[in-house]
Order: sequence, then C-alpha cells, then structure tokens
Amino acid sequence: MIVIFFGDIVGARATDFLLDRLPALRAGHRADLVVANAENCAPDGLGMTVPQVEALLAGGVDVVTGGNHSWDSADSVRALDNPRVLRPFNLAEGVPGRGVLTVQADREEVTVLNLADDCAMRSVKATKGKVRPAYSGWAAAPRTGTVLVDYHGDHVLEKQIFARAVDGEAAAVLGTHTHEPTLPLHVLPGGTALVTDVGMTGPLGGAQGFGYAEFVAGLRDSGNPFAFGIPALSDGPIVMGAVVLHIEGGKTLRVARISEREA
Repeated sequence: MIVIFFGDIVGARATDFLLDRLPALRAGHRADLVVANAENCAPDGLGMTVPQVEALLAGGVDVVTGGNHSWDSADSVRALDNPRVLRPFNLAEGVPGRGVLTVQADREEVTVLNLADDCAMRSVKATKGKVRPAYSGWAAAPRTGTVLVDYHGDHVLEKQIFARAVDGEAAAVLGTHTHEPTLPLHVLPGGTALVTDVGMTGPLGGAQGFGYAEFVAGLRDSGNPFAFGIPALSDGPIVMGAVVLHIEGGKTLRVARISEREA
C-alpha cells in the first residue's frame, strides 16, 4: 500500500496549489490513499470552509484531518459534519466532530486516527477542559487494519515518545501543527514510521504561513506577539510539505519526502 500524507494546508492559494498537483502525484506515486491536514485551509488560514474541504475530497484527498483550528468558525464546524473530516480524537464527549475513521484502500482496511497534545489545544475555547492525554485517546480508539496517526502537537519529545509507545501497532505517526518540516524520516524497529513534523503546504516568507508585521509589533510593544491579532497570510511562494509511505502488513517499509515549490 502506498499512502501520501500532506501537512497543514494553509490558505486558499495552498489549497489550489495542492489540487492542481494532486492528480499527477497520485498517479506518479500510485497512491492508494491520500490524507491531508486541512485545519488551516480557509482563505484567512484559520479553520476550514465547507467548499474547500469538499474540493479537496473531490480532487483526490481521501481523508481530511485537523487540529486546534478545527473549530475556528461556524463554517469550520459545519465541515466537521462530513464523515471524511476528522478532528483530534482525544477529547471528552460533546465536542463537534469525530476523530477516527476506517476506510478501504488497496483492498484492505486503514484506520486514520487524529490526536493532539495538550499544548497545541491549550487556547481552543471549544475544547477547554475536555482534552485528554494523546495516549489514552490511542488506547480508546477503535482501530482495525493498518493504522495511521496524525499527531497534532507542539513537542518533538512527546511525538517521539508516543511513536515508540505504539511502535509495531501503528504504521505511521505523522506530526503536524508546527508547520516546520523536520529533516529525519524514521522507521522504528517495529515498523512504525515517525516524522515529527511533516511541514505545511502553505506560503513561505512568514511565521507558519502568516505575515510577520503584527506579530513583531505585538512582541515589541507589549511582549505578546498576539496582541494585535493574527496577521494576513504571507504572500510568498507556496511550498508543499508531504511524505509518501510504502506499507505492507501494517508496517512501513520506507518513507520519503515529497517536496515541491511554487515557481
């Protein structure tokens, strides 16, 4: 089985960039399954929109995952009604959305599980007081067949420890949230691939895809980089953060980066 996983899609330009290239990527890699974290795909980079999610799913993405921005707007919450759209699973009852999905790919079952660490979710009003430890979410989640984990988190150490804890049970632990791709691509002894952050599919030249000006002004004036809110998205070239996994029998044999950049 061949799986392509795209890191955080940031903004409308990045969504269009991915959709333009996805048919050739699926065909070129002979991908059986495509998963994309799209929690930042809205035009302003905050949350999702129903039309963009539907375009991604119609354009070749099989499962959309999320994170702390999954509830940023009413439209983002509506997008969670789609059965192929996930948000972190390790939450108490009552939070909109679902966190795990089992699909068919290459004539076998694949479970996609979305988890997040406490630090990534700390400022999310929709989940305040409802975030559970990521490993307890793993333990409680229904899992069949090959298991892929989108681990949406801030801490490299926690992602590495989690991957070791599930080595041999998950085919891959794929880090999202920081938008900065990490260089090492690991295949652990039990056959679990670990990428501590896949990196964003979004615009360069800013801070996690957003412009610098308001962040810098807030930091200089008050010590709080968020004092003036979230800036508009950067207008730099779009870069693609993605990996391709070759999996057999629920174990990853090899993992490689897919790197493209807007001209």
